[in-house]
Amino acid sequence: MLRMSFCAFLLSSGAALAVDLTRTTLGNPTAYIPPQCYTKTEDAAGNSHNPCQTCHVSARRPNFVNDADLQQSYAMPGPALTNPWTNLFVDRRAVIAATDPAEIKAYVAEDNYLDATGQPILAAKLAALPPAWDSNGDGAWAGYVPDSYFAFDDEGFDHAPDGRLTGWRAFAYQPLPGGFWPTNGSADDVLIRLPAAYREDATGAESLVVYKTNLAITEALIRRADVAIAATDEATVGVDLDRDGVLDSATHVAFAFAPLEGVTMQWAGRAGTLPGSEAPLAAGLYPFGTEFLHSVRYLATEGETVTMAPRMKELRYMRKSRWQTYADLEEGALAEKKEDSDFPDRTKQFFGSAEAGIPTGSGWRMQGFIEDAAGDLRPQSFEETVFCTGCHGGVGTVDDSTFAFPRKLSTASFREGWYHWSQKGLSGTPDLIRADGTGDYAHYLRTNRAGDEYRANRAVIEAWLDADGALSTEKEAALRDDIGPLLTPSPGRAMALNAAYRDIVRAQSFDRGRDANLTPMDDTVWRAVEDEQPTGIETPEAAWFPRR
Repeated sequence: MLRMSFCAFLLSSGAALAVDLTRTTLGNPTAYIPPQCYTKTEDAAGNSHNPCQTCHVSARRPNFVNDADLQQSYAMPGPALTNPWTNLFVDRRAVIAATDPAEIKAYVAEDNYLDATGQPILAAKLAALPPAWDSNGDGAWAGYVPDSYFAFDDEGFDHAPDGRLTGWRAFAYQPLPGGFWPTNGSADDVLIRLPAAYREDATGAESLVVYKTNLAITEALIRRADVAIAATDEATVGVDLDRDGVLDSATHVAFAFAPLEGVTMQWAGRAGTLPGSEAPLAAGLYPFGTEFLHSVRYLATEGETVTMAPRMKELRYMRKSRWQTYADLEEGALAEKKEDSDFPDRTKQFFGSAEAGIPTGSGWRMQGFIEDAAGDLRPQSFEETVFCTGCHGGVGTVDDSTFAFPRKLSTASFREGWYHWSQKGLSGTPDLIRADGTGDYAHYLRTNRAGDEYRANRAVIEAWLDADGALSTEKEAALRDDIGPLLTPSPGRAMALNAAYRDIVRAQSFDRGRDANLTPMDDTVWRAVEDEQPTGIETPEAAWFPRR
């Protein structure tokens, strides 16, 4: 009833808050620089906090964006020196206090992605395209049509209501430190899908054995390491997976990639019969045509339990639409570096549309959907999509423009790491072990002295750090086996975060920031910075992964 009343208010007041989906220019020319980059990395006592390391590190090839220096200075183009993310400074305590707990609980429990028959709501809307969503005016939707049903079997494969496989597969991972922890506002999941040729045997017939094998090969390429698999008949998939010279039963995919020495791997099934130009393979890169689907959601509560809510805040999609070789990627990174040096105040340029998506410059195309003022999913605008491309398009910590899959749980984990959070939550998930042998989350707490970029999550600080901001050996040991207690907020905090974010939704003010902050952040976030202003971080932190 309250939701209908709000919608009626929007209509009666004329405040439809419509977003122009035809516009392909930016109101914020630096929408690709996220709010986190304006964090004050020194506190009033002179202590240093380093959330910058989450993104900006010395990369591992074939990512040639080595940007660890950004841990040490606010190196931004002139138009970005004034912080455009003004939602960070909004006080939402009154809105939270006025929110009926039962109403917000019901709101997040409502599924805004699937209809009552289990069909994606957006697919039906895009089939009868609303004119306001038709950015190119041709009467047909040119972008991604949501086709996952979020109905997963015991191996993480998604099924349509009629039982057919969609190709999407869910995987579990240690979320990136900071903003992607549920305790800081949202739950999220990620699905992967390889093209049809990687899901079929040599005759072109659908084969789960081939598909699982190619996903394991993909995992080995991204990890640059061997990957354990269930015993697989190599003759069936047509590949000597363990590289022992015999087509027999393999229990692991052996990583090998030294093409100058004639050493490489091979795709299974039909993909393995295709020429390299159609099914290229390289360490650190996904197959051409790989897709990812990423839902960002509210938090649901039941008693003292906090889980992923049915309601989506966003649905993000990316597809590898262009194959780039190592040389292509290096040339692009060097060209970007040269332009930054020659024209430090020049902002990045983006091309595309809300409908067709935006290319990242690294071979991927991104698109997304986000809530409208009434809570229904709509296409993201051009500018709202540029917001997503900034991180995926060029920071040191990504592998082939992705964050989550490199952090996938190992095959020694529950269901070999192939499951959705609705099947098993974060409880019992171990900390990711860094290249130096320490836990990634323990390292983040120790070097950032907080559980988020803005040091706004007092609950984490008080529960996990001592009065001096230090992480005890006992807390670190607890994290090593279970990150659940760190990442999960209390029910009260979860509902407050939900209410704060919905206030942004109702205002449709995503262009001013999407963080569900409860109070103004003036103490920890700059409203403006000076070019090359030092952060106070003396020594950059290394990435979690080994450099190869």
